[in-house]
Amino acid sequence: MDGAGGPGEGPAQEALQSLSRRLKVQEEEMELVKAALAEALRLLRLQAAPTSLQGSGAPAPTRDSLAAPPGLPPTCSPVMVSRGTQTEETQVEMEPSPGPPGLSNGPPALHGGSEEPGGTQSEGGGSSSSGTGSPGPPGALRLVQPPQRAADTPWRNSSSSSSSPSDRPRQKLSRKAASSANLLMRSGSTESRGGKEPLSSPGGPGSRRSNYNLGISVKMFLRGRPITMYIPSGIRSLEELPSGPPPETLSLDWVYGYRGRDSRSNLFVLRSGEVVYFIACVVVLYRPGGGPGGPGGGGQRHYRGHTDCVRCLAVHPDGVRVASGQTAGVDKDGKPLQPVVHVWDSETLLKLQEIGLGAFERGVGALAFSIMDQGAFLCVVDDSNEHMLSVWDCNRGTKLAEIKSTNDSVLAVGFSPRDSSCIVTSGKSHVHFWNWSGAAGALANGTLTRKQGVFGKYKKPKFIPCFVFLPDGDILTGDSEGNILTWGRGPSDCRTPGRGGAKETYSIVAQAHAHEGSIFALCLRRDGTVLSGGGRDRRLVQWGPSQLGSGLVALQEAEIPEHFGAVRAIAEGPGSELLVGTTKNALLRGDLAQGFSPVIQGHTDELWGLCTHPFRNCFLTCGHDRQLCLWDGEGHALAWSIDLKETGLCADFHPSGAVVAVGLNTGRWLVLDTETREIVSDITDGNEQLSVVRYSPDGLYLAIGSHDNMIYIYSVSGDGAKSSRFGRCVGHSSFITHLDWSKDGNFIMSNSGDYEILYWDVAGGCKLLRNRYESRDREWATYTCVLGFHVYGVWPDGSDGTDINSLCRSHNERVVAVADDFCKVHLFQYPCARAKAPSLVYGGHGSHVTSVRFTHDDSHLVSLGGKDASIFQWRVLSAGSAGPPPFTPSRTPSLSPASSLDV
Repeated sequence: MDGAGGPGEGPAQEALQSLSRRLKVQEEEMELVKAALAEALRLLRLQAAPTSLQGSGAPAPTRDSLAAPPGLPPTCSPVMVSRGTQTEETQVEMEPSPGPPGLSNGPPALHGGSEEPGGTQSEGGGSSSSGTGSPGPPGALRLVQPPQRAADTPWRNSSSSSSSPSDRPRQKLSRKAASSANLLMRSGSTESRGGKEPLSSPGGPGSRRSNYNLGISVKMFLRGRPITMYIPSGIRSLEELPSGPPPETLSLDWVYGYRGRDSRSNLFVLRSGEVVYFIACVVVLYRPGGGPGGPGGGGQRHYRGHTDCVRCLAVHPDGVRVASGQTAGVDKDGKPLQPVVHVWDSETLLKLQEIGLGAFERGVGALAFSIMDQGAFLCVVDDSNEHMLSVWDCNRGTKLAEIKSTNDSVLAVGFSPRDSSCIVTSGKSHVHFWNWSGAAGALANGTLTRKQGVFGKYKKPKFIPCFVFLPDGDILTGDSEGNILTWGRGPSDCRTPGRGGAKETYSIVAQAHAHEGSIFALCLRRDGTVLSGGGRDRRLVQWGPSQLGSGLVALQEAEIPEHFGAVRAIAEGPGSELLVGTTKNALLRGDLAQGFSPVIQGHTDELWGLCTHPFRNCFLTCGHDRQLCLWDGEGHALAWSIDLKETGLCADFHPSGAVVAVGLNTGRWLVLDTETREIVSDITDGNEQLSVVRYSPDGLYLAIGSHDNMIYIYSVSGDGAKSSRFGRCVGHSSFITHLDWSKDGNFIMSNSGDYEILYWDVAGGCKLLRNRYESRDREWATYTCVLGFHVYGVWPDGSDGTDINSLCRSHNERVVAVADDFCKVHLFQYPCARAKAPSLVYGGHGSHVTSVRFTHDDSHLVSLGGKDASIFQWRVLSAGSAGPPPFTPSRTPSLSPASSLDV
């Protein structure tokens, strides 16, 4: 039959026609919705002009300034203030609040209508009293409700007789449009809610309109991940927050530690009696207090001109000028930086000369001033593959000669005190004697020629770490076999190639077996005797000339206690006093008869754990060297230390100060009595490392953040000695990095490795608070979380989320200190909730700064270096206090590779 379709075509055609009709109806409805929204926007503009600008004298807002973005209702138009780079962006999303003029939050004051019942606050920032017509702070938006008039409100269900039956379908669609507009106002943006928590207003149950009000949030992005932070209700706009750097400043008060583990030429005594040594990027000038073998005391000064780790020192013959060489590193962007030598005045701490910028590779390994000509020349050996040997004019800073030394490591260099043309270097399997033909005149550069020391019948050692010149011109070398070899002068060798040849040669004339293991240090004393320091046997031996002729004889000796390590460097103080640097980063003071006691001590490996005492000026540190150390911040000394047997990563004092909790890298955590140092509790939670332990402010709970993504909560006895499991906070999707307790001790704020900010009701059963908006006004006993509204301004542009390692708010809540990955300590105003907040920047650490904490009275700030194992104690100076300005190096230091520990 013509026109007859196949089976099923009739129903399909009918369904298609039905869908077409429905689509047409929906298109008409959408047109009416758009018309209704446009009408609502027009009414709001008409109403805003006479109400919000009444008596203000401000110009009325223009149509363009109030136009709503596409897809948003006119009463929910956010104002965006954004900043960002390719890797990090901070976006401030200001959502409207109906607060009245002069209040940060509150019920709307409607003109021509009644006030909302309940009078409760809703999340949002208030506007200025000048109304919406005034420019106001960036991101501020005030919402003024129109009066409820039937004639002007298209979505009101009017029963006016003017409505004809033909208009009823349009009125029905208008009511549907009004419902859609209300829905849009109620739901808000999914971004502003974090995608999962509703922003319900705390208004009364009868206040429906208050449920339409949205809160105010700040959003930042780390590695493309949005982080939403809600602004406290008391803050009307971000412009109210403090701007600019803080009035407080930092002054370096004390440096704990000494770099003896992997460096040489690191300990000397100046003419002033000060001991000069280095750690990280700081050269320390230490004046000991008390008598030999007595307590430390004394004071410190610091030369902070270096921008990378210092690796070697040399003292001018005048005993005042000092040369210090630093290693190479990289800046914040990964660009390599060049090593350099600074010559500076130890009395004024002013840099006199910068030598060799761009001339050295990797770092400066060894330095020596000439002696015969009053220190006119400086010899430098760098850490390049060829270990370039160069001679420089100290006054002009110009290079006079340069030559490739050897492919083996060079550990020591020195000028002969009798002749500046003779230079000696030693290191791995070699002793080289150099002749510099330009020593006769500074204007004649001359050349360098080398003659290698021949061991002949004596066993050639693997390393020769040190040597000294004797008054008669002979040379003593200490080697890795524990032998002291005497090199005597011989007649000149005319066969030596090169212009000028060698004036004289050296050969071995005597050998003395001095130590078991390597000899790390030799020191010529004022009376002509020689001191040798052993590695494995830790002995310090005094040697004199043998009565039988050539050779040495032992006169006196002493042994360094094992927990201080081996002898690394020796310096002679006044009288019989000696200063000894050790491989476990301790500086000892004493003599051979009375023994030695420590005046400077430090850790020997990477540091992470730090906490300050709740009411005393002391602090506790722990790290990869497995040592737990309590430091006296007033006496600048180590109070006690114990071996944890495992790596310590975090610690916290109980509010009573009687015990301290320490988290280890195996999931174990210990509680120790601070007086007896006994372990009163030993518990394991999981098998992942612990990153943070924190007592509640009342001391009733202990929170332990683990890398297994959980926070373990323990109930604690009054004295802190006993703990019992209370619960677990489960909900983070990555490892815990930081946490803080609320002031009432009931809630926790925590951060994780994937940049989450979560809140927990501990007292209510360790429950996760889904609505993070409700925690915006909560007060925190401490603020160490690196993510949060009060501190989001500390993050720099381009940050990858790991650039900030630690953060700490002062107890007076005025400043916040930040430890970053670029060897710097920053000081910001608190709260720091403005993008690109300025800070005071302080250098000195030679590695990533792992932790910062204020002392109980905010008088000092303590910062930990990572791999440089340094501890800096900064004095906090209030506005107007006398103190040096903050030092901001132009380059970013980084820790240089450690040299071999076997030599």
